[in-house]
Amino acid sequence: MLVAHGFGGSKADVDGDARDLAARGFAVLTWSARGFGASTGQIALDSPDHEVADARALVDWLAARPEVRLDAPGDPRVGVTGGSYGGALALLLAGYDRRVDALAPVITWNDLGQALFPNAAAETPPPGATPAAGAFAPDGVFKSGWAGVFFSAGLGPGAAPPLGPVTCGRFTPEICAAYTGAATTGRLSPETAELLRRSSPATVTDRITAPTLVVQGEQDTLFGLDQADATARQVAAAGATVKVLWYGGGHDGGAPDQAVRDAIGSWFDFHLAGTGPEPGTGFAYTVASGIRAGNGTPTSRTVTATAYPGLPGTAALLTAPLALDGDPQVVVHPAGGNPAAITSLPGLGGALGAAAGRIAAATAELPGQSARFATPPLESPLTVTGAPQVRLTFARVPGQPGPAEAVLFARVFEESPDGLRTLLGGAVAPMRVAVPADGSPAAVTVTLPGVVAPVEAGHRLVVSVATTDEGYASGTDPAVWRVGLDGGGLTVPVVPGGSVAADTVPFWPLVGIGAVLAVALLAWLGARFLRPRPGVPAVDAGRPLEIRGLAKTYKGGFTAVRDVSFAVERGTVLGLLGPNGAGKTTVLRMLMGLIRPSAGTITAFGQPVGPGAPVLARIGAFVEGPGFLPHLSGADNLRLYWAATGRPPAEAHADEALEIAGLGAAVHRRVGTYSQGMRQRLAIAQAMLGLPELLVLDEPTNGLDPPQISAMRAVLRRYAAGGRTVLVSSHLLAEVEQTCTHVVVMHRGRVVADGTVADVIAGGGAATFAVDEPQRAASVLGALAGVLSVQVDPDVAGTVHAELNGTPRADAVRALVDAGLDVTAAGPRRRLEDAFLQLVGEDRTP
Repeated sequence: MLVAHGFGGSKADVDGDARDLAARGFAVLTWSARGFGASTGQIALDSPDHEVADARALVDWLAARPEVRLDAPGDPRVGVTGGSYGGALALLLAGYDRRVDALAPVITWNDLGQALFPNAAAETPPPGATPAAGAFAPDGVFKSGWAGVFFSAGLGPGAAPPLGPVTCGRFTPEICAAYTGAATTGRLSPETAELLRRSSPATVTDRITAPTLVVQGEQDTLFGLDQADATARQVAAAGATVKVLWYGGGHDGGAPDQAVRDAIGSWFDFHLAGTGPEPGTGFAYTVASGIRAGNGTPTSRTVTATAYPGLPGTAALLTAPLALDGDPQVVVHPAGGNPAAITSLPGLGGALGAAAGRIAAATAELPGQSARFATPPLESPLTVTGAPQVRLTFARVPGQPGPAEAVLFARVFEESPDGLRTLLGGAVAPMRVAVPADGSPAAVTVTLPGVVAPVEAGHRLVVSVATTDEGYASGTDPAVWRVGLDGGGLTVPVVPGGSVAADTVPFWPLVGIGAVLAVALLAWLGARFLRPRPGVPAVDAGRPLEIRGLAKTYKGGFTAVRDVSFAVERGTVLGLLGPNGAGKTTVLRMLMGLIRPSAGTITAFGQPVGPGAPVLARIGAFVEGPGFLPHLSGADNLRLYWAATGRPPAEAHADEALEIAGLGAAVHRRVGTYSQGMRQRLAIAQAMLGLPELLVLDEPTNGLDPPQISAMRAVLRRYAAGGRTVLVSSHLLAEVEQTCTHVVVMHRGRVVADGTVADVIAGGGAATFAVDEPQRAASVLGALAGVLSVQVDPDVAGTVHAELNGTPRADAVRALVDAGLDVTAAGPRRRLEDAFLQLVGEDRTP
């Protein structure tokens, strides 16, 4: 394995990646590229004659190593990966050296000229019908901010003094001259274009035949998703195996997390070492959930699709057309391009984290410099997956100044009903458009920045076109332009797929919470020892919850709950499951002391529960829907609620509760403006105040969208993992099955099942066996005493289903083996839904 580093780094920066791959059994080689680390060379920007030639020499060296497997004399079995500068090197090396057997380029460029001089406007739509296909039009706008960051990284002291002017640092004279020309003129000269073209993987992607995993960041204003899209299209067109992975980071959002690193490792396991499962040729992308945890970091889920749409042999890209409203508007480019809008801070975007999009919304539109066109409020949620497109017109304003070309910047905001805006992806689409001198409009298709952005129902998308951007050279001449829509609307790419719930609740913040709880517990025990309260035992020897013989009969003789008994152990998530009217909420109201039981007992942590019981201070609850003062903010509601408990403010742990529940900045808005889902999350935060040892939630996922429900599952499991306990009442069978470790099923006021989820599912005895001879296996199972029915599955080869009716599954397996049959699998057939319907007497299976 060759592991290349990023620009400005050295081999030391990829030490962790190298060790991860070495742990998988690879022989790993890292090195410092020319001009970096201890190298005495000059930076040539991944030139085929310099950095790429160096890498080819390293492949030669690997071929002579005894620990490296050879495919042929002088041909080692070799893979290459790297991020950014190292990712481009991986692609270029694979294009120039056929000995590369697999590669995984990460957050890198395809066309360096387009990356540094992008132009998103073209008279016709981009030819690539893929999610993030860029316009890649000629004569783009100089990305001066990022280019300056790059160049300054090569000016610092190196292992050898500069060979030329100090102003050129460790760059070759050709690179230095190219940057100087671009920085002083803001234009791409033919010489610079040729220099950047030679350092572009686009020149060799048609030669790459090795399996290629293309990894790109969704938060990246340096190398956007359009660069990865072009690489995937070109390599796939050459006949190579291609898989595409977008993750929630990038040059503005952070390095790949462990899940991405594992995916890269698995790619090489299969394609290089010949081990592990087939990674496929699919497409995966990350969707932020809107729920935040750990220093405001958004939690997320991964969506997987069977293929990257638009590649050879795959389905066509799906798009969602959205209408846009707005009359033509006049915008002004100030002399000198100052003041300029700020949409991103090159090199610092990651430090702003999730706040970057909100900050940019406030700094990206200066008075008189922007035209805005908006969609109607969305009727249903929409996840933008790629680069939207819009047709725009640009014209001169009679009597007003304007050069031959307009330099403009388009971007997309999400706008909530209360006017709160977020810049999607934190990126802009720069364009240079020739505008006719006779006043007629120039019509172009503008490809907006590629993003992955979930947009809530009721929110709008706003296309904004500005005359300046701090990160680009917008020119110095004053100009006035009229910007309008050229019919149609906004075309948004959509890539459906299956969600994989990521374990996105950060581990270390939860460790911190656990430490805080441990300290609080020690302090509490000390206080009890020194000054015990009357009626509360100083020793806690009981279960978090134990209910025995509970019953509730109302006036008039209606019995809602009868003889209910169950216990909840520490560290578990127990689902109280049942149809509407089963008595679940009544049990919870008695548990919280809101109503008195007619019979039976409830104890928590060994102490009796009743109205006003001291032990209720150790229980947090959300029962029968949220109730808040609508004219106050969410934060004020929580503060007043905690004050009503009479406990010190320091014990509230409000920040931790808010982080876990994921309210973010919305906690400071009036509750009257909240959606149902936001009110639900505020209620969950209220229940978590004080980080109670027993958390009781009644239908907590009502009003939450699928990403929020997915994140809430992880929250509840993590909450219980530290020794605390969660009791969740729900009628959503799938959620209980995915979230809970144990389940209590109620029907008509009684408990009809109690145990682990697996035990309840298997309780009816329905079992499935995978065997080599299904017909003979059916005969053997049918002959067992007690077995009710046996069926050979006509759709799944080698599969037999049996209703064992109490016969132990182990006895059935033993009988099959004794009969000489091979049994490769045996397990319960049913889902929780099947068990539930049978338990409540509504199983209508014939």
